[in-house]
Amino acid sequence: MATALITGASSGIGLELGRQFAAGKHDLVLVARSRDKLQALADRLQQEFGIKVDVIAMDLATEDAAAALYATLQQQNLQVDYLVNNAGFGNNIMFAEMQSEDALQMIQLNISTLTHLTRLLLPGMLARRHGRVLNIASTAAFMPGPTQAVYFATKAYVLSFSEALADELAGSGVTVTVYCPGPTHTGFADRAHMSEAPMFKLNAMSAEVVARGAYRAMMRGQSMAIAGLFNNLLIFSTRLTPRWLVRKITRWLTDGRA
Repeated sequence: MATALITGASSGIGLELGRQFAAGKHDLVLVARSRDKLQALADRLQQEFGIKVDVIAMDLATEDAAAALYATLQQQNLQVDYLVNNAGFGNNIMFAEMQSEDALQMIQLNISTLTHLTRLLLPGMLARRHGRVLNIASTAAFMPGPTQAVYFATKAYVLSFSEALADELAGSGVTVTVYCPGPTHTGFADRAHMSEAPMFKLNAMSAEVVARGAYRAMMRGQSMAIAGLFNNLLIFSTRLTPRWLVRKITRWLTDGRA
């Protein structure tokens, strides 16, 4: 039975991804900051699906988080077959008004920890010639994001890194999938102070639907997939739209101002 490690697993898309993998009869390693939430989820999944679930409570926004997580996996003799890099956060604020610590933590979690953890777990997958990596990016990866400049930029990195890695690993037995949801009903909007933003009122998807799409894309070995028809049409339209107009539209979607 394969084991999937899911970061940011205590709520939102990460929680629903846990349910998708559990329904597929995969054992789980759930990682997030809240041990209580993780353990409650682990208990439910073990009871409902009869799988083994380990929980690791850890703040992945710190510089040594990936190394510490990898060391914990080795100490507990946990082999990871599927890596799901889901943890991430954003903030809806002008960059000049953003706290430097918030910007650096966002880059650490959304980029550095994702990259380092992938690098640490990839050699084992390659040696076994079996494994999958699922990176959760965003439709934000395809455009600049005024009032969310750092967040959008981090997701552009995740998209580019994942697609390049997928090509490098072709024929190795290991696949890499980057999944790009649009606005999704999770705690993200509240943390980013965006609950009233037009983008969340117009076309927000449920976390369950997003997680189901991400799981299927990963299991099919797709290198990249975008969640939902509306989001696919939106991203296609950005290729035909002048960049200055893309910026204006994105600004309106994120905070209601153009």
